[in-house]
Amino acid sequence: MEKKKIILVTGGARSGKSAFAERYAAALSGRHAYVATARIFDQEMADRIAAHRRRRPPSWQTWEVPEDLPSVMDRICQAADVVLVDCLTLYFSNYLFAHDGEDDDAVIDGAVAELQRIMTAFRRAGVTAIFVTNELGCGIVPMEHVSRLYRDLIGRVNQEAAAEADEVYLSVCGLTIEVKHQAVRLPEVRG
Repeated sequence: MEKKKIILVTGGARSGKSAFAERYAAALSGRHAYVATARIFDQEMADRIAAHRRRRPPSWQTWEVPEDLPSVMDRICQAADVVLVDCLTLYFSNYLFAHDGEDDDAVIDGAVAELQRIMTAFRRAGVTAIFVTNELGCGIVPMEHVSRLYRDLIGRVNQEAAAEADEVYLSVCGLTIEVKHQAVRLPEVRG
C-alpha cells in the first residue's frame, strides 16, 4: 500500500506544473478526484479549462470548488484516494476577492488558516493530496496595492504548504525537480 502524502507542485505560468501533477496523480493507484478552483470569466479561461479536462482520464471525478474547500473536504476524501487540487493560486485569488476591503494582515492570516484547515483535513482523511501552485515572487514588485497583497498572500500560502508537504516539486521549462529534500537546512541561531 502506498504511503499517503501531501505533495506540492510549483513553478511559473506555463512551466509544466499541472501536466506533471496530473501524471504524478495518474501513477498512483486508487480512485482519483480533481478539484478545479478556477472560475470562467472569459473564453480564454474556458479554453484553458477545456484543455485540462481533455488531459484527465474520464474515470477521475471532477469537483469545481472555487471557494470554501473545507466545506466539501469530507465528501471529496470519502470519494477518492488521490486528490489533485489545481490550483492554490486561483483558489486564494478567489479568497482575496471574497475578503476585499479587509485589513491586509487579517486577509493573509485568514488565508493561511484556511490552508491549514485544508491540509489538516487531507492528513486526517488519509488520502494523497497533490496541490498545484504558482511561484509569483520572481518578477518585479507590482505597482498596485492589491497585486502586492496577492503576491504576499501567495508567498505565505506557498511557504506554509511547502512546510507541510512531504514532497515539493518545482517545474521550469517543462522540467520538474524535487526540491524539499535538497533544501539547505541551517542551524538555529541562538542570541
